[in-house]
Amino acid sequence: MGSFSKVGVVGCGLMGAGIAEVCARAGLDVVVAERDPAAIASGRSRLIDSLDRGLRSGKLTEQEREAALHRTSFTSELADLAGRGLVIEAVIERYDDKASVFKQLDQVLADDAVIASNTSSIPIIDLAAATSRPQRVVGVHFFNPVPVQRLVEVIPTQLTSPEVTEQITTFAERTLGKTVVLARDRAGFVVNALLAPYLVSAVRMLEAGVASAEDIDKGMVLGCAHPMGPLRLLDLIGLDTAQSIAESMYEEYKEPLYAPPPLLRRMVAAGTLGRKSGRGFYDYTV
Repeated sequence: MGSFSKVGVVGCGLMGAGIAEVCARAGLDVVVAERDPAAIASGRSRLIDSLDRGLRSGKLTEQEREAALHRTSFTSELADLAGRGLVIEAVIERYDDKASVFKQLDQVLADDAVIASNTSSIPIIDLAAATSRPQRVVGVHFFNPVPVQRLVEVIPTQLTSPEVTEQITTFAERTLGKTVVLARDRAGFVVNALLAPYLVSAVRMLEAGVASAEDIDKGMVLGCAHPMGPLRLLDLIGLDTAQSIAESMYEEYKEPLYAPPPLLRRMVAAGTLGRKSGRGFYDYTV
């Protein structure tokens, strides 16, 4: 169980590139699908930069870097993923985009292939419903940066076959060397169900003028021994992604503590998305 030798990844942003990297470094044949040549070039550059960081830090050798690149190919056609035993979707955190990918994958993959989603918060059953094989759909949620973070949440739905859950768990643990927690198919799963209200509470605190961004973050780092304050963490995650997670969880639970605060919405509308845009709660251009 768990022996997928040919893996597909849809999306090569921060998470997709990381997933492709850990699969390639584990010796798997990886095909990455992106929407157009520009996105492919950006994704390939992101993957190479990460491998180069690993090389500089001594986490992998030059030979291992070259082997990982050799095992990874790129395409703009989802049809080129035919023949993959496992495809992991890692596109933007919006239901319509993800469901469209699932619908297309369902048409091109073999009947026994597994389709997984790296969604942070969207219920997996909603994505499985876009396919004719809900028993072979599962959530497999990695954490950023994927090559460094050890945790993977595996999320079966009420329709996912036990064999697929076992297969994906074994794959994540034995093939990729990750630590797995199993979560019920509820928006946010384990980690984001706890993390999201904490992060949006920090935004509300800043919005209310309780303290500066620097002091809010300093308080959690020095007062609670967190490795990073909540506002810097939001900048790392991406404010648009954080807003999507909060919206998904509010839609599921209707709890006010999950709702994205007005300041978060305004910053996303302004394009100040965090590190990836050069500015969020902090300025990364200086």
